[in-house]
Amino acid sequence: MKNIVLIIFCFFFQIISAQPDSLFLKVKAEKYEGPQWIRKNKATVDLNEVAFVNWNAGGTNSISGLLGFETSANYTDKFFNWKNNAVLRVGMNKQEATELRKTDDLFEINSNIGFQPDDNANWFYSARLNFKTQLFNGYKYPDTDNPISRFMAPGYLFFGGGMEYGKNIDKTSFYFSPVTLKATFVLDETLANAGKFGVTPAVYDTEGNLLVKGERVRREVGILITNSHEMKVAQNVNVKHQLSLYSDYINNFGNVDVDWSLDFDFKVNSFIRATLGSHIRYDDDIKTLEETDVEGEYAEAGAKIQWKQFLGIGFAVDF
Repeated sequence: MKNIVLIIFCFFFQIISAQPDSLFLKVKAEKYEGPQWIRKNKATVDLNEVAFVNWNAGGTNSISGLLGFETSANYTDKFFNWKNNAVLRVGMNKQEATELRKTDDLFEINSNIGFQPDDNANWFYSARLNFKTQLFNGYKYPDTDNPISRFMAPGYLFFGGGMEYGKNIDKTSFYFSPVTLKATFVLDETLANAGKFGVTPAVYDTEGNLLVKGERVRREVGILITNSHEMKVAQNVNVKHQLSLYSDYINNFGNVDVDWSLDFDFKVNSFIRATLGSHIRYDDDIKTLEETDVEGEYAEAGAKIQWKQFLGIGFAVDF
């Protein structure tokens, strides 16, 4: 866990050393024009395809796609702002002689309301809600008979209040919440009984009969720190960083859950773009499985760093 935090700080130090002008916080000097709603929608399609015909080096035909949709509705007036957005992503991959496999699956809702005490204040009193889950079953391929995740198994809900700095700073935000509720939902009975994603597992007798069902909700109260920043690093190249750090007060305080994404957007023209993304997660409640000597059986191996990387080219439409 300490290695993850060290890597993150080293990354920021490298960026600051290389791009001092790009990271300078620029205060907006916009004239107040009264209360207003701003609504935006964005749809994206990213494709990757490989085909071989009589290729003497060998290879496997494959095609993969990622569909994305994001909508936002933001309200601002002289002292209040209310930002809302929803994100949907579904990715699939099909290789020759294998079944259709999932590569990405996310449904997320965010809502953030802030109050600025006066015109000159850079700090806002904020309340923030975040909910995320998946839509389709997840598997440990090639085993497609036993799902390892489902819709609302898991589902995560964060809700809390605190202070945020950066509402009038160009595309930069620092948020600190000393009290944030985290609820983990595992609404699938099989996964809940197995104690997946940190919920209390079921209790069985010596003969394997179920005595007490596994809990379907795990509740935590802890501290949440988030940071986000967007900047232009070159002509038609933008980078967006989002970091979330959470630690529960009651269960092993000081053990930090990390969620860090770094996305590069390469704009070709108004519609065509390329994307390069990296997503690192660490959650001590999510245990991994390792194969045992018995075929088809797995043993719990504890929490590990999760990493996902994506590279694709596709289309984006704003409306």
